[in-house]
Amino acid sequence: MTAVDPWEANSGWWQDGFTEGADPEYEEQIVPLARHWLRGYDRILDVGCGEGQIARRLVVDGARHVVGVDPTWAQLTIARERDAGCQGDVRPVYARSVAEHLPIASDSCDAALACLVFEHMADHRPAIAEVARVLRPGGRFVFFLNHPMLQCPGSGWVIDHILEEEYWRIGPYLIEDVTMEELAPGVVLPFVHRPLSQYVNALAAHGLFLVHMGEPAPPAGFIARAVEYADAATIPRLLLLVAELPK
Repeated sequence: MTAVDPWEANSGWWQDGFTEGADPEYEEQIVPLARHWLRGYDRILDVGCGEGQIARRLVVDGARHVVGVDPTWAQLTIARERDAGCQGDVRPVYARSVAEHLPIASDSCDAALACLVFEHMADHRPAIAEVARVLRPGGRFVFFLNHPMLQCPGSGWVIDHILEEEYWRIGPYLIEDVTMEELAPGVVLPFVHRPLSQYVNALAAHGLFLVHMGEPAPPAGFIARAVEYADAATIPRLLLLVAELPK
């Protein structure tokens, strides 16, 4: 019996809950940040593009050559369907591919994007090497992660009634950990925690050096929907790294 790919099986859950304006973290935070840091770039690669919600916005912003790659057929099918309703002649191009073997020529992209993708990879290093390969000199990589320090396994808001303290507990940060997390009833997906240094050192090993790091607070729309998170609103869920190759 062939094992069912969890990303194919759960693509509908993702599309319904996190795209087309359904998720405030994307609408109020992730998409605006991606558009800001990629504005002015023309040839952009979206690694792990899903159903193309960011790729479409980049085209609206003026990028004429946006390529989205994703290993999941169900995501790419919806991406093409939703792009058909877009105005204008320029639309993203999509290809089925894993990040470790990008079907893109070397030195051909002005910029690359990866949004909440690398924390699902068993090994992040080959994918970062591929991103560096396809970027031209001076190219930019915009890299979103679930914050490795503050969102690692075992982390969370603690109310200690004995000590009468409330605080954010950080789990075993330095230990690389792979878990299958149930994100909704019947929706189980793999998450890999690794220390931030592993990402930064892999970027540097391939000539990608940080020019910006962001740790934005959870947006208002998220807090409104997750009132239990309000007391931990000063704890960032998201980490943004912007790295560039030297010219």
